[in-house]
Amino acid sequence: MMIESNSSLKAFNTFSIEAKTQSLFHFKTLQQLPELLALVKRVRAEKRPVLILGAGSNILFCEDFSGLVIKVELSGVDIIESPESYQLQVAAGEDWHQLVTDSIDKGIDGLENLALIPGVVGAAPVQNIGAYGCEFKDFCESVEYIDLDSGEFFNLSAAACLFGYRDSIFKSKKMENALITKVTLTLPKKWQPHSRSGVSNQSDAAQKVTAKEIYHSVCQTRSEKLPDPEQLGNAGSFFKNPVVSKQQAEHLLNLYPNMPHYPQADGNIKLAAGWLIEQANLKGVQCGGAAVHQQQALVLVNQDNACATDIVELAELVRATVEEKFNVSLDHEVRFIGSQGETNLKEVLQHVRA
Repeated sequence: MMIESNSSLKAFNTFSIEAKTQSLFHFKTLQQLPELLALVKRVRAEKRPVLILGAGSNILFCEDFSGLVIKVELSGVDIIESPESYQLQVAAGEDWHQLVTDSIDKGIDGLENLALIPGVVGAAPVQNIGAYGCEFKDFCESVEYIDLDSGEFFNLSAAACLFGYRDSIFKSKKMENALITKVTLTLPKKWQPHSRSGVSNQSDAAQKVTAKEIYHSVCQTRSEKLPDPEQLGNAGSFFKNPVVSKQQAEHLLNLYPNMPHYPQADGNIKLAAGWLIEQANLKGVQCGGAAVHQQQALVLVNQDNACATDIVELAELVRATVEEKFNVSLDHEVRFIGSQGETNLKEVLQHVRA
């Protein structure tokens, strides 16, 4: 059955938060598109919201959802080889880490720095996922999507996707009807390790390191630092790394000489949110059943049957404490979903505390 009513979403969000949706549609093949478009039209005529959901790895359901959740489960990977590169055409419902693993196993190198990032392929361009100095945009050729209002297919080039740090055109209001169906990645055969790949800069043998070695190193590092959502509910990095002016960064470096900092092309400086949270002595701090993870302060976890309110209150405590100590504002990377759709931390707090 592709359409469910009053369905639990607990299994479809990595925080393992209990919430329900009035309607749930499992979008498995493009042959279902006429049925899906008719359902979307009906739901919107009833003034109810529509939410497109991948693996739920970057979502916090703050309350029951009053509309339609479209669970994207499209599958399939096509590989087109040329003398210079491999082109991967990947359906949006494919697991991202599995794609990275399968590519490395087939000798198709390039995605190794992005191993063990949770979520499905269709979510990768929305967030412009990244790790160890690499981002999705570095490999993206194009992104295909359906406009849920018109039913038309569109194909955006990487440049048209307007990728930024944890950002893309798909986060804009004008793209709220866009359901990503496929991404196309290009991976050059002439492969070189990235300078921040974890193992590529550790020894004189760096030039001889392989993509598979980097892949295993990244997996080991992430496994040691980040909790497995299957064991401890979480949504990965809860906050974005803040970007501050060079002047503000220099001021902080005078106070904290060992503070990690990364100069940006525009002259600003990116800081490590996890370091700021840790220096604010917030590791292990709890609100109800939610806690700041002991190994990685950037991750908030469902430690003891937390409800959404616990996580929201903890997020605000972290944000306020870091701002007070460092005068640096943290923006949440996780998407907050209320009964009517996406919202923000301020609005959620007002609702919770009303």
